Amino acid sequence: MVKIGILIGSLRKESFSRKLAENVSALFPEGYETEIVEIGNLPLYNQDFDDYNNVPAEYTTFRNKIKEINAVLFITPEYNRSVPAVLKNALDVGSRPYGKSVWDGKPAAVISQSPGNLSAFGANHHLRQSLVVLNMPTVQQPEAYIANVATLFDENGKINKQDTIQFLQSFVDAFVDLIKKYQS
Repeated sequence: MVKIGILIGSLRKESFSRKLAENVSALFPEGYETEIVEIGNLPLYNQDFDDYNNVPAEYTTFRNKIKEINAVLFITPEYNRSVPAVLKNALDVGSRPYGKSVWDGKPAAVISQSPGNLSAFGANHHLRQSLVVLNMPTVQQPEAYIANVATLFDENGKINKQDTIQFLQSFVDAFVDLIKKYQS
């Protein structure tokens, strides 16, 4: 069983990113299991925690969870043309202490979304910059920028546009191909 961890860049219970995550999870083939990894409880990263052996339990739980998964799907909105602080904090917590990053070599994919037309392009690319330094091979094509996300869901939170579902399926298929490449 291949385990996919999904990190969501929004803390809202009814966030568009969370709804996308729930929809995209259903598109993975048999043999792939997805799990949303919660990041809202992580204290802000402070190197003193690691340096003085005073690591918060939340860091240890999170780091161990990421170690258990095979790949990571990031789904995020954009805050001020960048990645939301909660998502950047999770990256920082997982990348430390130096030399013990839990991200190293894990295949990744990024979906950004926005209620507007820009589709969180800035957040998508800022996140990709961090994934490069974290040594996470990332799906390059297709790029997943979801615009006008507020119009995509029915009253049950399901995507109501077939072309969007087809696009997301092609994205998941590319992610699965990347994961297979790095498993062998």
